[in-house]
Amino acid sequence: MTFTPHGNHLIAGAWVAGDARFQSAPAQGASHSFSKGTSAHVNAACDAAEEAFWDYGYSTREARAAFLNAIADEIEARAEAITEIGTQETGLPEARLNGERGRTTGQLRLFASHILSAAYLDRRHDEALPDRQPLPRPDLRMMQRPIGPVAVFGASNFPLAFSTAGGDTAAALAAGCPVVVKGHDAHPGTGEIIAEAIHAAIQTCGMPKGVFSLVQGDDRIVGQTLVQHPLITAVGFTGSLAGGRALFDLCAQREVPIPFFGELGSVNPMFMLPEAISTRGAELGKGWAGSLAMGAGQFCTNPGIAVVIEGQEADAFVEAARAALSEQGAQVMLTDGIAKAYTSGAAMIGAQAGVQDLLTNMCDQREAKPFLFKVAASDWLGNSALSEEVFGPLGLVVVAKDVDEMDRVARSFSGQLTATLHLDEGDAALARRLLPVLERKAGRVLANGFPTGVEVCDSMVHGGPYPASTNFGATSVGTLSIRRFLRPVCYQNIPTDVLPRDLA
Repeated sequence: MTFTPHGNHLIAGAWVAGDARFQSAPAQGASHSFSKGTSAHVNAACDAAEEAFWDYGYSTREARAAFLNAIADEIEARAEAITEIGTQETGLPEARLNGERGRTTGQLRLFASHILSAAYLDRRHDEALPDRQPLPRPDLRMMQRPIGPVAVFGASNFPLAFSTAGGDTAAALAAGCPVVVKGHDAHPGTGEIIAEAIHAAIQTCGMPKGVFSLVQGDDRIVGQTLVQHPLITAVGFTGSLAGGRALFDLCAQREVPIPFFGELGSVNPMFMLPEAISTRGAELGKGWAGSLAMGAGQFCTNPGIAVVIEGQEADAFVEAARAALSEQGAQVMLTDGIAKAYTSGAAMIGAQAGVQDLLTNMCDQREAKPFLFKVAASDWLGNSALSEEVFGPLGLVVVAKDVDEMDRVARSFSGQLTATLHLDEGDAALARRLLPVLERKAGRVLANGFPTGVEVCDSMVHGGPYPASTNFGATSVGTLSIRRFLRPVCYQNIPTDVLPRDLA
């Protein structure tokens, strides 16, 4: 099944064209023309979402679960065509796209199952106490309710799992919120075929047409108009710190500010504790190299920094990482812009005072090769530029003199998605010292693993203090992500035949 994009927006159940067009820039294969979204397109999508909310927001959990499962079915029915257009646009290998499609449909089905259980509603009931002195207590019931239309921004590095029907969209739909997606211009054809799957599910399930819209674009007009639209009640975003912060500020500056759930950046530090690095330093170095280079390093959980304590064991770890990275060939990056930013970021790190080049490469156009640098902790602590994320297969080793300096390095980090402790039994005391620091810095703390791999489940947290994300109490992965698009409502003395069906 070959898919040829028609290049139109999906708005309120209709495929809508526009006067202006933009061209896709695929890693391979033919380029396609797409309609460039306007403020009018965004306004129409938001108006339709608001109208749909009066139906969808008060639909049964069973109906929404069936809808989520139908979307998953429609995506799987287009599996081959999705992989074909996805690999052309992004350069990602077929196996990666197939796995990501499974994650996308899996989280849709997981969320369907989760809302059927009703646990996410956090229902509470304090019965009336009419005889209580000195004052009686009314009957009080509480439940989480959907907030309204949600804007979602597709991510460059996950064209399926964090884009059109990805985690933010799935969570909002599960909560009962219509969604307007701003498609990512790095993979507009992939966004379109996924939108076709959602559109088919809307028709099959008899959902209101405005429950989902996709507006494409290669400039800032669509995104800016979307986050400022008065009918949008929250935003889900995965992307760069600069782009996310600009949208976050727009949300805060609105007449009625709204929450911006942005995942913006992380270097995901790993702390290689002395006993572990003494007994298996070479193994850890090789493992780190594999995690760094996976997918050309284009993961938000890529562990870009390793912190070690100086000594021969640390040297062995570094050499093993350097040797493994030197064997990595060039990999295609997601866009020309990402490839250019990677090369510039590597040059910036290499130019900092005290930084030693361990492995440098020449990168051709859209291809990336690994870089590896080393710096003393004393130089690290005085230079915030060294903690900036470089999106790609770049590693920086921070060498501390002792455990006290390692502790100071840990405390110096800003918010992270993940932080990792590599430890053996003899490292337990140091691990207990570092753990309170790391849990204040990251949303997920690992032991003896690599963070490139985010499980979609009930207990996962994919978020953290700023700038890892803009809302430290939220996660963009797992069933808890649904709670972002809900708010608690208390019902006092409401008759049971008037209450929402989930409370009656």
